[in-house]
Amino acid sequence: MTMSLHLQTVPARNGLLWLRHGFKVLQRRPLGLTGLYAMTVTLGLLLPMLLPPLGFVTLMALPLVSLGFMLATHLVLQKLVPTPSVFIAPLKLTPERRKTQLWLGLIYALLMTLAVMAAQTIDGGAFGDLQELMQQDKPNQEAIAAALADPRLFWGGVTLGLLVTLISAAFWHAPALVHWGGQGLMQALFSSCLGVWRNKAAFALNGLAWIGLLIATSMLTGVVAGLLSLPASLMAMLALTLGLVLSTAFYSSLYFSFVDCFMFGAPRELPGENSAG
Repeated sequence: MTMSLHLQTVPARNGLLWLRHGFKVLQRRPLGLTGLYAMTVTLGLLLPMLLPPLGFVTLMALPLVSLGFMLATHLVLQKLVPTPSVFIAPLKLTPERRKTQLWLGLIYALLMTLAVMAAQTIDGGAFGDLQELMQQDKPNQEAIAAALADPRLFWGGVTLGLLVTLISAAFWHAPALVHWGGQGLMQALFSSCLGVWRNKAAFALNGLAWIGLLIATSMLTGVVAGLLSLPASLMAMLALTLGLVLSTAFYSSLYFSFVDCFMFGAPRELPGENSAG
């Protein structure tokens, strides 16, 4: 299965379209998609706790997880129910594509590990010190404030943010380009970078929209909790539920950024919707 891919330049406003479609797909299969996301998060947290070396393997799996959600979205659009098999389906196509997907995962994990190590070198352990202060039974607020004001913490964060952004650009579309386009390792990484760069305005707007939505949701949750005097346990459950919904919608929207940049373009309306959708 190889599809014809053509790199396209889309208007910035399409970044909002991807977000919108992510929520619409989630609305069609809320239990199936949130269940998939909850499963991946649970395994991602549990496996490294049981066996620390599996933390690296979990990191390797992230590119396949993003591709799995693209396949899940594709199934929902076909009125099918996504199952956990979407995460292993890319490894069943051909030996060449399976090998390329595994190499993508390995390189991704190595680069992310190096990015964290670079940030730790820049901040000189400032982030670790801040974590220790915040984990104390009775946190010293003055010490925490002083740690937050440490310029090494800022530059370490900037370093990590820049490196993660560059790595993400290379891997954003790469697994899908291998799966649907049959591209090789280096070609997929280069094409992914080019696709993100060509459509940087749409990706920037998309990212800002997700950040704005996250902030607005957090603020609204705090206001509602304050007005209703919700207990801390209920507040935590509400925040967890909203976080699950937003995260699942985000992963469900990845499919649309890919088809918009490389295939037939994201539809203005999803199949089965009327014009008022």
